[in-house]
Amino acid sequence: MSNDLEQTTGRGRRGFTPPRHGRQKRRAGIVFPAVAGVLTMALLLSGGYAAYAYGRLSNGVTRIDAITGHTSEKDDVDGKAQNILLVGDDHRPDNATPEEMAELSTTSDGGATNTDTMIVLHINADGTQATMISFPRDSYVDIPGVGKGKLNSAFYFGTLNGGGDKGGAKLLIQTIQNLSGLTIDHYVRVSLLGFYQVVKELGPVDVCLNNAVNDPYSGVDLPKGKSTLDAKQALSFVRQRHGLPNGDLDRNVRQQYFLSQEARKVLSAGTLLNPVKMGNILGAVGGSIQTDTDLISLATQMRNLRPGNIQSATIPTLGTPTITVNGSALSIVQVDTVGLPAFVQGLVGEPEQYAKAGRAQPANTSVTVLNGSGVTGAAGAAGTVLTARGFQVGAPGSSDLTKTTQVQYPAGMEGQAKAVAAVVPGAVAVRTSAVTGVTLVLGSDGKTVSPVAAAGSETSAPASGSGSSGSGASDAKPSKSASSEPKPTSTDVKSYGKEGVCIN
Repeated sequence: MSNDLEQTTGRGRRGFTPPRHGRQKRRAGIVFPAVAGVLTMALLLSGGYAAYAYGRLSNGVTRIDAITGHTSEKDDVDGKAQNILLVGDDHRPDNATPEEMAELSTTSDGGATNTDTMIVLHINADGTQATMISFPRDSYVDIPGVGKGKLNSAFYFGTLNGGGDKGGAKLLIQTIQNLSGLTIDHYVRVSLLGFYQVVKELGPVDVCLNNAVNDPYSGVDLPKGKSTLDAKQALSFVRQRHGLPNGDLDRNVRQQYFLSQEARKVLSAGTLLNPVKMGNILGAVGGSIQTDTDLISLATQMRNLRPGNIQSATIPTLGTPTITVNGSALSIVQVDTVGLPAFVQGLVGEPEQYAKAGRAQPANTSVTVLNGSGVTGAAGAAGTVLTARGFQVGAPGSSDLTKTTQVQYPAGMEGQAKAVAAVVPGAVAVRTSAVTGVTLVLGSDGKTVSPVAAAGSETSAPASGSGSSGSGASDAKPSKSASSEPKPTSTDVKSYGKEGVCIN
């Protein structure tokens, strides 16, 4: 992966100046912000100590107005569930000595602040289940008002022209909301030094690797099997991306795994019931956090959460190509932007309105078919079958490549979406403001409309093709395209909080 994160295909906003790079070979590419989330769990679970903890923590935390307004109920796809954007930046402490930099396994960054860790912590309505959804820093996405760029540059662009940390937080939140379809309810940002100090106070943590690693860039050097990490080793562990098969994608796994293991440690009686230890932890974390709310409020959402109920996932991607931007090579993570809302909905569950809706009649349902899998003519073929089934079908069209076949619909059209989903076995119904009517997007998973059963025979099995070209509306059989586009992939959902789990 390239270390250059700010390049975009479009011109930046007025007053644009290039970011300060100041990066040396050994760089702190990752900060693990979700330690703050783990600490908030501890506050309510620590009984009478919570009042003192609240006062001490509130005095040190920086409040920032990062959340703009409230999403209307019809546009909030997960209802009363909470989504907390956990952000880690790699800013080094001001006026740090060379010895302190060496302790962090890094060097001066020239004053740059880059959001190199972005995780949406989704907590269900009753607080018993949580999912960490990682967004790779090199994800090449649309940044509002800027153009295409790496996700970890969104914060930087938001700080320009007097935007400051507040502007950076808001632009990053807007970018992730547009990308995922989720509404961000709260924001927590932790610095490099904050991560180090918290882990130092928590004490050694156990990890398990399937293979030995030795990466001079991050400073990690661990054998195969179990290891007990101090704070410096932990920082190196979550920063590593060199030497891993999938680079930044595997680094996301490291972050998810480490948080899950820390959650097990923090939620142990030995940590929660020790006022001295808790006091030291809270003192360490306070000055290193920015948030839109008090952390006790976040802790309330997690009061029933246990480590075994924390699962992890990384957004679906299509590969890690090198592209050319303004004449320069840029290594990126190509996101399956079309399939991402469906992937997220698979994690958070379908909207309540969809579950309650009755199925509309085909004659009362209009649908457009888009082809997103690289099989020529699939949209036309699916449209022909839908017409035969009595649906009102518009002209077929094209979509960007995606893995997941989905029925996209706007709020208020749940019944029509159910009618289409009923004849496309395995398709995911996704509510999104990106469409104005029911839209069937065919993916490379091979799911499509079930053909109409011939008189006196049983319904045939679903056809096994989907597509990428909208032309050929009356083609009965899709044909394979010669497209060389990469196939979409995504990290499987994992539960790293269980004892004995090892990772690569």
